[in-house]
Amino acid sequence: MSTALAEMPGSAAAPRQASIATTRSLTKSYGTVVALRDFNLDVHAGELLALLGPNGAGKTTLVRTLLGVARPDSGRVLVFGDDPHEGRVQPRLGAMLQVGRVPETLRVREHIDLFSSYYPKPLPPQETFEIAGLEEIKNRLFGELSGGQKQRVLFGIAICGDPDLLFLDEPTVGLDVEARRLMWSQIRTLIARGKTVLLTTHYLNEADALAERILVLDKGSIVAEGTPAQIKARAMGKQIRCTSRLTPEEVQCIPGVLSVKADRNAFELQVNAAEPVVRELLQRDSWLGDLEVTNAGLEEAFLALTQNNNADTANGRN
Repeated sequence: MSTALAEMPGSAAAPRQASIATTRSLTKSYGTVVALRDFNLDVHAGELLALLGPNGAGKTTLVRTLLGVARPDSGRVLVFGDDPHEGRVQPRLGAMLQVGRVPETLRVREHIDLFSSYYPKPLPPQETFEIAGLEEIKNRLFGELSGGQKQRVLFGIAICGDPDLLFLDEPTVGLDVEARRLMWSQIRTLIARGKTVLLTTHYLNEADALAERILVLDKGSIVAEGTPAQIKARAMGKQIRCTSRLTPEEVQCIPGVLSVKADRNAFELQVNAAEPVVRELLQRDSWLGDLEVTNAGLEEAFLALTQNNNADTANGRN
């Protein structure tokens, strides 16, 4: 990406929606730990942008900086063309953060009424209940709710102000499969309404299912960017599943093997290219069986990209 604020998407060279949030040469540290390093970002109007990365990659720091909660050490941050600390920016933002805490003794509808009062043009409460799936629990105390129901309430609090830009930091953590898919449906409803969503998640299938664009972060920098299909193609990897008499350590030493995972009596290998690895496996183990080769999914692509970045860092190329 360009580091010049003047060179933004929306020009003839980049036919995208306008950027509603940007960072340029953004650096943020906590003591000796660099959370974001010379970070350049454009969030386009109407998109769902997913941030992927291991713990400590810089995802939450980026969200906090765009919200105006954390100030950068250097660089520039603009949200709707202004400093995110400006009073005219804050009413257009909504956030569901991992550190969110609300009183246990208020009813769900009281929480929605309270947080709606902070915004100049909030959604009607009934509309918030419908979008967030709160209708059946709106009269219950927050402290009496299950973990999944509490997550839905926090989601409702994040959207009740009818924000134009919504930050969802691990919104489905701890939810079961059914509750997670319900949340996905609710997020899709917001995108259909023209909202912009910045999503951080550890669930790679979540990013695959929801995102128009994905950024893979590692050590405070972007290591890959593109659609889910483009991210998967970047890895150019394969997954090999087989049974073998070899030990995991012996398999890991084979050139081209990125990772080895034992699954009951079988191995799952992530590899750069399948053919040379399969040949080597057969040479080392004549009892090799149940061989299956598939294309890399988003999880395998993520693993390959972050491992390659770690290797580059170790070799001094980053």
